[in-house]
Amino acid sequence: MGNKKNNKAYFISGGGTGGHIYPAIAVINELKKQGIEDVYYIGNPKNPEYILAKDNHIDFLPVNINAMPRKVSLSSISWVIKLIFAIILCTYYILKYKPKIVFGTGGYVSAPILFAARLLKTPYALHDADAQPGIVTTCFASGAIALTTPFNKTKSIFPNANVIVTGNPIREEFSANNKKEARTQMGIEDKITILVMGGSQGARSINNALVPVAKKLIEEFNVTILHQSGKKRYEEVTAMLKTEFPDYKDNKNYKLFPYIDNMPALLNAADIAISRSGSLSLSEIKASGVASILVPYPYSAGNHQKINAQVMAEEGCSILIDDFELTPEKLYGTLAELLSNSDKINAMQKKALEASMPDATKKITENLINA
Repeated sequence: MGNKKNNKAYFISGGGTGGHIYPAIAVINELKKQGIEDVYYIGNPKNPEYILAKDNHIDFLPVNINAMPRKVSLSSISWVIKLIFAIILCTYYILKYKPKIVFGTGGYVSAPILFAARLLKTPYALHDADAQPGIVTTCFASGAIALTTPFNKTKSIFPNANVIVTGNPIREEFSANNKKEARTQMGIEDKITILVMGGSQGARSINNALVPVAKKLIEEFNVTILHQSGKKRYEEVTAMLKTEFPDYKDNKNYKLFPYIDNMPALLNAADIAISRSGSLSLSEIKASGVASILVPYPYSAGNHQKINAQVMAEEGCSILIDDFELTPEKLYGTLAELLSNSDKINAMQKKALEASMPDATKKITENLINA
C-alpha cells in the first residue's frame, strides 16, 4: 500500500563508498514504492553517489565535503572551513525543504546535514552497516531517533541510543535463492560453484592465493570458479594465469570478470564465496544463502572488516582467514576440506540464511515513515 498522504520531504545522505551509498539508494527506492516522491539525496557530486542517484532518478542536493584529514596540518584548517560552509548550505536545504526527517547511512558526506539537523532540531535517524561503527555514527548516535544496524553488539556500544537491529538494506534479488536458474542465466553447469571476489577494486592477496590453485581445484573437485579480479587487478591476474593456468580461456569451469555488474545472479549461482568482509557484501552473501571464506581488508577503518568477519564466523556462516595468513596452500587446504564435506557447506549455507534479515529495507523505511 502506497502512503499517498505523506507529502513531507525526506533527506537521505551517505556516501564515498558503496557500503554507505547502496543502503541509502535501497531506502529511497522503498520510500518511493510507498508513495513518497519528495525524497532528496544529499551527497558529494564528485563521488559515486551522484551517478547512482541520477541512474535511479533521485533528486540530488550537492554538498562539497571530503574525508577528514587523519593528521593535523594546514589541510585540516581548509577541511574545517569546508565543513562549516557545508553545514551552512545544509541548514539552507533544511529551511527550504523542511524535511520530516534526515536519514544518514554513514561516511563523511552525511556529517554536514546531520550537524544542520541537530542545530535546527530536525529529527534524524542513522544506519551503520558495520560491527565497529564509524566516526559519524559515534558523533550523532545519542541524538538520533533510531540507529539501525545488522549487529546485536551495537546495542552495547551505544547503550544510551535507540538501537534497532534490522539488517542492512539490500536489493530483493539477492533473496531469490534459485541456484539452478541463476546458473542457467550465467551459462554455467549446475554443480558446486565458487565465487571469488574482492570488491570493485579487487583484492590482490585473494587473487594471488587463488590463481596458482584454480586449475587444481577444478580438476580435483569438479567445481566451477567465478573469479572477479577487480578492474585494477585484471591485467596482473591475466598475466599470472598465462603461467599458472595457460588454457583458462578454454576451460568452461573458470570464468574471469574484471567487475561484476549482476552480483545477485552470481551470488545466487554460488555455493561458496571467497570475499573481503565489508558489511554490505556480508548481508548479500547471507541473503543468498552462501557459505563463505572471509579475508578481511587489513587496513579498514577501526579494523571493522575483521570485526565483521569474526561475527560471521561466530554465527557459523563463515571461515575467517587473516590477510597475512592467506597463501595458495592455505586457500587450497581450506577449500579442499570444505569441498570434501558437503554437510559442512550445507550447514554454513543454512546458518547464513538464518542470520540474514531480508526485510531490513522495509523495516527501516517504516521506521522513517512512522517517526
